[in-house]
Amino acid sequence: MKNIVVIGAGKIGSTIARLLANSGDYHVTLADHSADQLAHIEKHAAIATAQIDIADQTALVSLLSGKFAVLSAAPYHLTIAIAEAAAKAGVHYLDLTEDVESTRRVKQIAETAKTTFIPQCGLAPGFISIVANDLASRFDTLDSVRMRVGALPQYPSNALNYNLTWSTDGVINEYIEPCEAIVEGQLIEVPALEEREEFSLDGVTYEAFNTSGGLGTLCETLKGKVRTLNYRTIRYPGHAAIMKALLNDLGLRHRREVLKDIFENALPSTMQDVVIVFVTVSGRKDGRLVQETYANKVYSAVVAGRMMSAIQITTACSICAVLDMLAKGELPEKGFVRQEEISLDPFLKSRFGHYYEQRHYSEKAAS
Repeated sequence: MKNIVVIGAGKIGSTIARLLANSGDYHVTLADHSADQLAHIEKHAAIATAQIDIADQTALVSLLSGKFAVLSAAPYHLTIAIAEAAAKAGVHYLDLTEDVESTRRVKQIAETAKTTFIPQCGLAPGFISIVANDLASRFDTLDSVRMRVGALPQYPSNALNYNLTWSTDGVINEYIEPCEAIVEGQLIEVPALEEREEFSLDGVTYEAFNTSGGLGTLCETLKGKVRTLNYRTIRYPGHAAIMKALLNDLGLRHRREVLKDIFENALPSTMQDVVIVFVTVSGRKDGRLVQETYANKVYSAVVAGRMMSAIQITTACSICAVLDMLAKGELPEKGFVRQEEISLDPFLKSRFGHYYEQRHYSEKAAS
């Protein structure tokens, strides 16, 4: 049994802890700065809790020492402190961050570390890059890679057509920060919430627009190999226009705490959500221009004996699958690992990754 630390006892962190503990192969210490948050964690023989201030490097290194790995489900602005502590403690490091600058710093830390550092192990960035790279590998030469992901309420009921399903800080960050893309073969930055498009899937119309961080390290990996590479977040039509009004016309991009307070007090959370993964790759095969597409919807379901939202399932199962592959020696034991370096087939065949199967879930199938 391997000892793991999960930092962040919110919806995703507690889900990760439960999945790993129920597997029978991990003992988890779930750490958070909030005693109240930890007090609400369901009791489990394989889960211990620890209250800790992430800013206290000495205490954090002490907590991590002797463990196999630390998994960060904490807000993106804590990523670097946790990665630095992991390097000092000599433990493997995995996170869920979508923040570009944090990931660049994690890569620098990994250069001198003695263990493995795997950032961006969630849905997007994360699984989306694994899928995109798998599709891209089937072509002789690439023309375009277009990645679209959305976590949406099944039954939208407000003007934003949105419910809170993910980290509020993370959503705001990806709506504000610059977005990487490859346009006509050149790596550039494009503004968030722009280049809106519409498409239909299963008879439902969606919009998609630029957001930050979803590509992970794929721009760097495919630079010089593809003409077009972009990532856009999927929402129901009308969402982008309202967000642009809030951020730009009302100036809330400069008052993130105000926007966060509005979101968390006006937008209810929901367990009835759907995650959409839509990747299209075009290029040359045997001299012919062809296209391949991966389209998938994942719904909320019963997993590990508990009803979980689709975003909980896809995010938590992704990082757990990568941890399993690391524990089994299927990934490097040292250095920086990009998501696109993880093979899709063994990921999907793993006990956690199989929840991404391209089927609608029933409670019986997912329990």
